[in-house]
Order: sequence, then C-alpha cells, then structure tokens
Amino acid sequence: MIQAHAVRLFTERGYDATTVTDVADAAGVSPMTVYRHFPTKEDLVLVDQHGRLVAERIAASSVAQPLVRRIGGALIASAAMLTRGDHGDDPAADERFLLARLRLMISTPALRAKHLDSQYALQRAIVDALEDDATDPDTAFHAQVAASACLAAMHTALVRWAEDDGRTELPDLIAKALTAAFGDDFTEPTGGVSTPRR
Repeated sequence: MIQAHAVRLFTERGYDATTVTDVADAAGVSPMTVYRHFPTKEDLVLVDQHGRLVAERIAASSVAQPLVRRIGGALIASAAMLTRGDHGDDPAADERFLLARLRLMISTPALRAKHLDSQYALQRAIVDALEDDATDPDTAFHAQVAASACLAAMHTALVRWAEDDGRTELPDLIAKALTAAFGDDFTEPTGGVSTPRR
C-alpha cells in the first residue's frame, strides 16, 4: 500500500519533487513506518519479490536443462506472475503498477544507479538458487556469466516494454530477447521457445 502511493506520487509529481513525508501522508502512516519497510527513498520504487520468484522457479527447474534455459525460463515465469495477476486480484492493475515502476527506473537518474544494485542482488539470488549445482569454481563462474547475460537480455526487453507502453506481453518480449541472445541454447530442441507453462 505504501509503495503504491509512492509510485503514484512519483509519477504525478516527479520523483525528486516528492518526499518520503509526502508518501507517508498519502498512505496515512508515519515517515518512520515508511522507513521501516523501505530503508531508502529509492527502495519505494525498486523493492519487489522478483528475486524470490525467480529463485523459486530456478530451484524447481530440471538440472538437465542448459543454464540459460533454466534462468531464462524462470525470468519469463516470474514476469508472467508479476504482469498477469498470479499474485493479486487485478491483473491489469498489477501490469500498470509494474509499468509505472519501470518508467520511473528508466527516467530517474538516482533510480537508474540504484537499479544496478538491485540487478546485482537478482544475479546473486539466481546464482544462489543454482548453488547446489555449482560445486566447483568453474561451474559457479559459468552460473554467474549465464545469469548476467540473461539479465542483460531481460533488461533490453523491459526497456522495450516500457517504450511500447506495455502493449506487448512482457513474458513474450523477454523470451524474444533471450532467443535473440542465445538462439539454440535457449530454444527447445524442437525449435520452440522454452516458455514455462503456468
């Protein structure tokens, strides 16, 4: 609820022109309550459950699959959950909220810089989810490289989705970006994209 008010105010008034006190007033809570849940102003936009969702999907995937397929499939599945309402009651509202957050991340310099930190945290969550398979340094390095490359492809899809005003399904755009980046390593042996079934 606090985050929803923050994103609305940042969108309406501008990120720099909106204070944490403004957010607290709109949400009907104290600034201390806001800081308890969101330690920094940037966190009001950037904090989400994406890392947990991706890690859960990776942990549930088959170790027989190539790394980029496991990671990419998890990124697509989590995007589907975040945009199609699997975690809420209103899929359209979920998608609008995600799109508003993404636009703020792209257009606000302070958020762009902090976004790099959140990307690193997501990469760490992915590598941790793969850790059972990474028993030696070379395997761990390959997992880090695969995670970084998949996240770069996803970032390109996210920017295109924001530029497109959300008209294209985000999971489809991420799958397209991953296929463009990895080709046969991301597609199934039959030629189809390995989009997880919900």
